[in-house]
Amino acid sequence: MIAVYTAIEIILLAGDLGMFGGSRFRATVYEFGGFWSGLLRGWRPNYPFQPWTMFLTYGLLHSGMTHLIVNMITLGSLGPLVVNRVGSVKFLIIYLVAVFGGAVGYALLSDSFRPMVGASGALFGLAGAILAWEYIDRFTFSERLWPVLRAVAFLCVLNIVLYYAMDRLLAWEAHLGGFAAGWIAAMLVDPRSREA
Repeated sequence: MIAVYTAIEIILLAGDLGMFGGSRFRATVYEFGGFWSGLLRGWRPNYPFQPWTMFLTYGLLHSGMTHLIVNMITLGSLGPLVVNRVGSVKFLIIYLVAVFGGAVGYALLSDSFRPMVGASGALFGLAGAILAWEYIDRFTFSERLWPVLRAVAFLCVLNIVLYYAMDRLLAWEAHLGGFAAGWIAAMLVDPRSREA
């Protein structure tokens, strides 16, 4: 997955450098693949199924190399934990549900006219899945739930800080939607405690 994301961003960077596609190459790709809330509110799509496909395609795009690197480090950290728990197929199910959930969260909560791109909704979904399982394990064995609550609080504070540090260009709505979707998907895919 990291290789696919990286290849897409390299193609976009090559377009930015004028190697092909013209000066608006990245903008055009965003126009066709980014998530545009306006398409759910009467905007005219570029192609017939865009209001549906954008719920997944936005997750393949990033806003630049820094955005990609941060997300790929996160994917490389969280992905193996989920794969080790449920395997590759169920990992992919959770990931795709989280991508979709991130888009739903953004659609419901954002009033932005800008496109939303990035894998972070899915990555927050992986975090949600991991914390859901941690919650199950702790609840099952009557252990303190504070570590799970602390992790959720940390993610909330991180989003608030980054939202203002990035001049409100952080799609916290997608993070919230992805997290919730990942949590729910994890409970459906593997609801048992680790030792059960």
